[in-house]
Amino acid sequence: MPVVVAFCSQKGGVGKSTLARALAAVAAHAGLNVLLADLDPQQRTLMQWQKARTANKVSPLITVADFSNVSDVILAGEKRDLVVVDTPGGANQSTLEIARHAHLIVQPTGPSVDDLYPSVLLFHELKEAGIPRARLVAAICRVLEEDEEKAARLYLIEAGYEVLPGSIPEAGAFRIAQNRGQALTEAREKSISSRADALIERLLIKVADAAAPAVAEISKPKKGDAA
Repeated sequence: MPVVVAFCSQKGGVGKSTLARALAAVAAHAGLNVLLADLDPQQRTLMQWQKARTANKVSPLITVADFSNVSDVILAGEKRDLVVVDTPGGANQSTLEIARHAHLIVQPTGPSVDDLYPSVLLFHELKEAGIPRARLVAAICRVLEEDEEKAARLYLIEAGYEVLPGSIPEAGAFRIAQNRGQALTEAREKSISSRADALIERLLIKVADAAAPAVAEISKPKKGDAA
């Protein structure tokens, strides 16, 4: 049974695909069998990234595939260790459906109220639909200054939601890396700030925590097994 991590957002352009690629790359470097699922039929950002990754011979190999529905994602990921799902910007039925399958739902957001307000609304919608608050976590991206990160963190915490420590700064080096088919964690330029490192590290811990119940369930003795 794979661990499923879904990246969703009410708005596009807030770092959703960036974080999905970063998580998949870190997991693949650790030797996990990863599926990076592109559920956005209009943009297919991850598919374009995979083409660049293949053309530039970036390793390790990450399986990236496009899907039109959540059921196919779950079926394709059955034999994987980790399934990372990049959903379309905006909330729709597929957002709720993948949230119900996911062990962890990560919502990246920019630091402006224009991004934060709809992010909180989406979390409220998911919670009202029965998604446990413990499975919802925000990540602050596209930050220019530490003060705006602090203000954004306070906004989300006061709304009642967990926020990953650190943030992803707005950096040209990250865009260059992704244009080459790399994740931001694979950038040749050693420009990843300690804030970005902290966010990715904490995200990995959250994924490991989410994996624990799934691993425990698989390891349970079945009826009829020898004691």
